[in-house]
Amino acid sequence: MSAVLCVVCPKENAHSLLSLMPRNYCRCSSSNKLSSKLSFSSGVTAYSSAVANPSRSAEERVYEVVLKQADLMREHRRKTAMDLEKPIENDGNTNWNLLNEAFGRCREVTAEYAKTFYLGTLLMTPERRRAIWAIDVWCRRTDELVDGPNAMHITPKALEIWETRLTDLFEGQPYDMYDAALSYTVSKYPVDIQLFKDMIEGMKLDLRKSRYKNFDELYLYCYYVAGTVGLMSVPVMGIAPESKASIDSVYNAALALGIANQLTNILRDVGEDAIRGRIYLPQDELAQAGLSDDDIFRGIVTDKWRSFMKGQIKRARMFYDEAEKGVSELNFTSRWAVWASLLLYRQILDAIEANDYNNFTKRAYVAKAHKLASLPVAYARALMRPSKLAKFELGPKMNQIIYK
Repeated sequence: MSAVLCVVCPKENAHSLLSLMPRNYCRCSSSNKLSSKLSFSSGVTAYSSAVANPSRSAEERVYEVVLKQADLMREHRRKTAMDLEKPIENDGNTNWNLLNEAFGRCREVTAEYAKTFYLGTLLMTPERRRAIWAIDVWCRRTDELVDGPNAMHITPKALEIWETRLTDLFEGQPYDMYDAALSYTVSKYPVDIQLFKDMIEGMKLDLRKSRYKNFDELYLYCYYVAGTVGLMSVPVMGIAPESKASIDSVYNAALALGIANQLTNILRDVGEDAIRGRIYLPQDELAQAGLSDDDIFRGIVTDKWRSFMKGQIKRARMFYDEAEKGVSELNFTSRWAVWASLLLYRQILDAIEANDYNNFTKRAYVAKAHKLASLPVAYARALMRPSKLAKFELGPKMNQIIYK
């Protein structure tokens, strides 16, 4: 089993970890599901809508998830007047020293592995940025299970254990300090456990699936491993009070950013994934472009490959365009981090083009100078006020590209 599943930090035991949890941590009695300080009567389970009705497209099924997450946010707004910027007062039972240490460890991980994004989070209010660090670290640890140094030892059983830990932390029973930080976070914000379970489902796909027949299949995978992150983050990021956009549209934009980021990862890592026997490219589109798995394993850049990559990059940029519509609708203090991440990842596509579409042997990256230069640009974008329109339209279908 991977060491990441067995992390027990110094000074941690059942008593001390439970003391991190506020006493007003509650469980929805009607459905026996943990709620985030609320009792959600709808009993929403996003996972079922993402995998049910296989006759419908993945985009339609995932959009159903978006609508359900937006419903949670609306219900949260109706049922509570809690100020999310104000820390919960000490009730005399919560060990705030340990809780601060837990969030401090999450901060260190985010600062180390997501430097540009981390700098952007510093503009957030303390409560929001700590919550985002906790979510980021859990997602990073989950991803490491199948992509980290111990990935070859990970089995479906190990992922089941990880999912059990997830359920425990949502019930206020964290296993380690990182779990404790997330456990506190989900006790405060209306974050749906099903999004986290869906991400684990994406990790399970990596264990059993190395090809995707079409973009519909790939889209669902991208939702599992990255779109979920965007949806998890919206309740923490917050929507600007002056925003006139629909909550559905803001969530849809967050989903689009997650999809765009994952498509960018896939296009950047074609060569690395091929070494591991994985091809995260639509098989039907490869065939349409006159390409096959053998062409990818040979790793030779041809005109056919360049044409294929141009289409893939075009689609990824369409998702970024869709995502940009929602960033300005977020709470002002959250926009800088999101813009910084979006602009940075978008530049990776430029780097692939600059490498003449050689993503077999050359890794596309954004130079440090360009990263630093993007920060003031991101801040300037963050100053843009939310849309004055009642809502913005959802983008076009992006599941097909025609190669000529």
